[in-house]
Amino acid sequence: MNMQCLLYLPGLALTALLAAPAAAQNYPAKTVRMIVPFPPGGNTDIIARIVVPKFSEDLGQQVVIDNRGGAGSIIGTEIASKSPADGYTLLMVSAAHVMNPSVTKKLPYDSIKDFAPISVVADVPTAFVSHPSLPVKNVKELVALAKTRPGELNYATAGIGTVGHLAGELFNSMAGVKLVQILYKGSGPAGIDLLAGHVHLQFASMPAVIQFVRTGKMRMLAQTGEKRSAAAADVPTMIESGLKGYVVSSGFALLAPAGTPKPVIDRVHTSLIKALRNPDVSKNLAGQGAEPVGSTPEQHDAFNKAEIQKWIKVARQAGIEQK
Repeated sequence: MNMQCLLYLPGLALTALLAAPAAAQNYPAKTVRMIVPFPPGGNTDIIARIVVPKFSEDLGQQVVIDNRGGAGSIIGTEIASKSPADGYTLLMVSAAHVMNPSVTKKLPYDSIKDFAPISVVADVPTAFVSHPSLPVKNVKELVALAKTRPGELNYATAGIGTVGHLAGELFNSMAGVKLVQILYKGSGPAGIDLLAGHVHLQFASMPAVIQFVRTGKMRMLAQTGEKRSAAAADVPTMIESGLKGYVVSSGFALLAPAGTPKPVIDRVHTSLIKALRNPDVSKNLAGQGAEPVGSTPEQHDAFNKAEIQKWIKVARQAGIEQK
């Protein structure tokens, strides 16, 4: 490198330093893409579509949802992790984001280091439901029955490493029982077989089962949030049922690629919180059994780290082999 090139380097560095804040200050100047790493119609997609109109309105630019489903959210998440860190690509994730590290040996991204947390958007409680023919009405009775029939009671899941699977393994560990997992190709088929009485139990998204509970086709033994959901105010939590510390949070959250400027993160966060506080958005989320959260980026970061470690521990204790 000659002396003339060396003389230019400080100026280039200064230009780059000045350009980043300027770009952040002008954000957003074009359409923003929100990747949803699942096909249309699922909980993550529904929540994104409820929030996006008001979020986009406050942001002052169109926000386009880009569904990139596959591999339990890994495909779409990888695309987001490798996108430019300029605020024009965002990622809406489900609980799969914090559970995948426990069951997948080599993710094509680091679930913490490759993303900038923005906020937990909403929490959808999980319902622990049984077929009405199972002779139990609450968790205490179920635990007593399971201990007299070890390995005989089963629960349906949408696959290894899913919320339903890990929730079941956490229950086994904390309750000292052995419920047997029955694998299905999705939560839909699992629920159908529970309705038919072919399986005994399921940990399912509350919006997916609440109507069956209300009509008596399923029995909700407990819900798994820290507090009771308004959608099932008469059903106790697992904590109230005697399993202290049992919380399975299906947190839906917004991330950006790591390195996204803080002013951009702050701008996105401000618009997101305003959207979540909108009465219509809150009402629509509640209709899906979802509770708006709206945490700070720092709280979101702490949530991610704690949940990842929690599910890694659960998977190890259950002997789940990473794929």
